[in-house]
This record gives sequence, C-alpha cells and structure tokens, in this order.
Amino acid sequence: MSKRANKRKAKQDEQPKQRKKRSTTIKPAEHEEYFEDQRNLEDLWRETFPVGTEWDQLDSVYQYKWNFSNLENAFEEGGVLHGKRVYLFGCTEPQLVWFKDESKVVCIPVVVAVVSPFPPSDKIGINSVQREFEEIIPMKQMKMDWIPYIPLEDRESRVDRLKSQIFILSCTQRRAALKHLKLDRVKKYEYCLPYFYHPFKEDELEQSTEVQIIFPAEPKPVFCEFDWELDELEEFTDKLIEEEELLEDQKDTFKEFVKEKVREAKKANREAREARRKAIQEMSEEARAAFENMRFYKFYPVQSPDAPDVSNVKSPFINRYYGKAHEVL
Repeated sequence: MSKRANKRKAKQDEQPKQRKKRSTTIKPAEHEEYFEDQRNLEDLWRETFPVGTEWDQLDSVYQYKWNFSNLENAFEEGGVLHGKRVYLFGCTEPQLVWFKDESKVVCIPVVVAVVSPFPPSDKIGINSVQREFEEIIPMKQMKMDWIPYIPLEDRESRVDRLKSQIFILSCTQRRAALKHLKLDRVKKYEYCLPYFYHPFKEDELEQSTEVQIIFPAEPKPVFCEFDWELDELEEFTDKLIEEEELLEDQKDTFKEFVKEKVREAKKANREAREARRKAIQEMSEEARAAFENMRFYKFYPVQSPDAPDVSNVKSPFINRYYGKAHEVL
C-alpha cells in the first residue's frame, strides 16, 4: 500500500462514525372521549317518588332510559310551568306496549305537576280493592313530604339561600329497612294515592248512592253493592236468596244490616257536603283564587330509541282524588 493510501485510510479512521438516524413515528392524536353535558333538570323525574308503586317493581321502572325532556322544557321560557310555583309527584302505569319488536307489560313512569301557590295537600289516601275502608292520613306518617328540588347548577349553593319554585313529593323510607316492617305496613305503600280535596267540586262519594255491603254470614260472607235509588231492598234480598248467596233465615237480619249501611252513607254524604260548604265560607279570597286557578299537568316520557313508545297509552286521568289533568304532555 502506498503512503498516500495509508494517509487516506488514517484520515477516515479519525472521522467520527455517523450515527444512524432513529426512525421517528408520529403518534396520532389521542381520541378525546366525549361526555354529554348534564341538563339542569335532567334528574327531576327520577327524584320524584313514584307513589303507589310496588317496591319490587321500582327497579323495573328504571331499567329503561326514559326521556322527560318535555318536563324539563316546560320550565323554560314559553313553557307551561315557566316562572310558576310547582309541586310534582310521580306514579306508574302498567301498560302493554311495544319495544324492539316485542310487546310486554311495562311500568311507565308518569310525573304530575300541580301549579299552585301552596302545597295541594299534606295527606295521602290509602285504598285498594282488598282493603275494606279508605284511609286519609298525614303523608308524614308514610315518611313522605314536599321538599324543594335543587337544579344541578345550584347544588353547590346553600339550600336556605335558594328560592326554589319546584317542590317534589319525596319518600325517606329506605328499601333496605322494609324487611323489618310488618307486611301490612309494607303493603300500605303500594295502596297510596296522592290526596287532593277541591272544595269547589263535589266529591264522587258525595254524589254516590251506592253502599258496599259485606254481610258477615255463614258459611261465607255476602259481598254486594246496593244502590238506594235504583234497588228495591225486598227484591234485592230475594234475588240473593234465589242465587244462593244468602240463606232464607238470614233475610230480615240482612235487610236491617243494609238499612243501617244506607243510613251511615247518607249521613257521611251530608257531613261531607256541610264540611265543603263551611270550608268555602271560611276561605280567604286569596285561597279561593288559588283553588280556582290551580292547574294539573300530566307528563309522560317522550319517544326515544332507548325506551318503549307510550304515545298510544296516554290518559288524562290522574287518580280518584285529582280526577283528570288539564293537559297531557
């Protein structure tokens, strides 16, 4: 090798070796997960206790993603509840509906809104086909009460500083504690109906001329309804004997029993009418105006892909105390 070649090789050895370039891979931007903002009144319908619903049916009510945006929108400007003092209670209506090409009985949640300057009632009615007597009791006996509803955006504020216009019927009875209650007490919750007494409207019981008869006979009691305007007692009794519902030797005792029940019913009707008349006389002009302007709105869930379509099963009827809603939404 020549001297020139040796020098060239030595020079190359002195030069630092070039490092291989690292292959750089540009990472794609991470996909940002999108969470839909909670609406201010989104949980309003859930916070409203579904009065009269069987405890073991509550979970089935919430298995669907019901949409009550119509209720929320009612509080917006232009809505039927905007700027008004409102009392809300819930209930459920079992109905046969279609969902995903299948018909099934579903407990549909319903919310009733009462527009009123004061609570529509502090009482609960307890009644059922199985119970012989109707009870009207303070709702607090059933651990129920009207409480202010706080919209989501205000929940960081102190409650006493808020002037809530929305009140919901709430129940503090814990499901976990039901096992410690007697069965009759548990069943009472299932027979509850929000109570309302309108002094300007005659109650259906005041107008009724029927009495429920449960005659304690042997070998079995006699169950029947007697209408003192339409039925003739002698003929009515003979028909029961003919149908072998009543023994011949019980005829006179049965007739006296029915007469006593009719007297009791007529007395109750008179007392109810008198109580209503007295209530109207003693009522202030402000209270009178409040009752006359009181409005009931009944809200069903709106149609959505996540829940059954209930548009064909809507009804204005609320319950036997409230009667029908002024508007169904």
